[in-house]
Amino acid sequence: MLLLCFFIGRIYQSEQGPPLHRWHTWSADEMSPDEIDHASFAGYLSREEAIFRDMRLNLDNRLSEDEKTAINRFNARSPVYPAHFHTDWNRSFVLMPQGAPKGIAVLLHGLTDSPYSMRYLAEDYQQKGFIAVVPRLPGHGTAPGSLTRVNWKAWLATTRLAVREATRLAGSPLPLHLVGYSNGGALAIKYALDQLDDPALPAPQQIVLLSPMVGVNGYARFAGLAGWPAWFPAFARTAWLSVVPEYNPFKYNSFPVNAARQSWLLTQALQSQIVQQSRRGKLAALPPVLTFQSITDATVSTAAVVNALYRYLPRNGSRLVIFDINQAANISALFRAALPSATDRLLPKAPRSYATVVITNATPATLHASARLTPAGSAVEQVEPLSLSWPQDMFSLSHIALPFPLNDSLYGLHPSVVNRYGISLGAMALRGESASLNVGPETFMRATSNPFFDDMMTRINQHIACSQQADYASCIDALP
Repeated sequence: MLLLCFFIGRIYQSEQGPPLHRWHTWSADEMSPDEIDHASFAGYLSREEAIFRDMRLNLDNRLSEDEKTAINRFNARSPVYPAHFHTDWNRSFVLMPQGAPKGIAVLLHGLTDSPYSMRYLAEDYQQKGFIAVVPRLPGHGTAPGSLTRVNWKAWLATTRLAVREATRLAGSPLPLHLVGYSNGGALAIKYALDQLDDPALPAPQQIVLLSPMVGVNGYARFAGLAGWPAWFPAFARTAWLSVVPEYNPFKYNSFPVNAARQSWLLTQALQSQIVQQSRRGKLAALPPVLTFQSITDATVSTAAVVNALYRYLPRNGSRLVIFDINQAANISALFRAALPSATDRLLPKAPRSYATVVITNATPATLHASARLTPAGSAVEQVEPLSLSWPQDMFSLSHIALPFPLNDSLYGLHPSVVNRYGISLGAMALRGESASLNVGPETFMRATSNPFFDDMMTRINQHIACSQQADYASCIDALP
């Protein structure tokens, strides 16, 4: 009886929302996990090209007149139409360094995202002499309907494929760095854990994580139930948790039930494997993990990063960088009571097996930032002033802000080229009555770029530099 009431409520709730469009019902013909495991990267790119060709024919070219709005990413006449840009960052890409490569990096984007979010890190690795391989994970970069059919095992198979391609391009064994953002972070850790049991997989030397998806909201566990009524065509809308306009050229705005379900399944597999490998004593062979995480994150669980990952890591040079809230924000009276002390409550008491860095205000009254470093195995905190400051009106970072500098043309607070991709989302400041919009007001309130991006890259580059040292472990352990 309760289940029936749930379904009736779910159907009623979904029917109150906007109707589905062609981009919600069209889905890409992606490779299966087994096909990916037996494919070459060239074969994967060939399938990718066929997918985009099919999308143009059966989605973009078949929009109704009322769907051809000015900022619909599927409208060929829209300024946000990805195929118009010099580079369509929805596609997989590879960056080769000048001269002989010094290492290889595989960079994995997040859920509903695209390779665009890995652009800056990939270019940095290229400049440091690395081959950078950035795959488009199945179900992404095309239309949100593609996420209704994909599963996390296809994403993990694509991770293995990207490592195979990077290794092939290198021609000889080179240091491997895995870089993962959000869902891509979960995939990077999962690959490293799998490698501990499978020596045939190339072993990573370093893992770099941005807003990693180690844990998600508990509702995701039951997301599959929420979509059951969609088996009946009349209730197809229940397969979606949100249906909103698609105005972002490199990220989906609509979110299907299956995406939430797959994220939960992946994190459950990941957390279980971390515990198992810890009990077996195998985590001693895990490479150093460098993580950047906002203390406030509405997409993934910040606490899970500490309690489900870092608590199990050996003392191997791993480091956790936490971006605190802006303690000097002039809206402190509006903060939830627990927020100002959230970072102190998050971290277990020192000494810890890993180093921590907390990026926060130099004093509660100034926007200038400092870094509070506690080395692994120490209870003594060191404070280093930074030459960076909080923007006046930004009270925290967010899940989506970390990979983007303030001058990013799409997400930046101060875009270097306004509307380079048809819209500059990070610089938009809408004012009006909230009920007038068909997206939630939080959509344009969330921070979309990182004022501490340069400091983050400096810390990543320190780890890249250690790759070239004979004693990598000692180099990592000696980092400030």
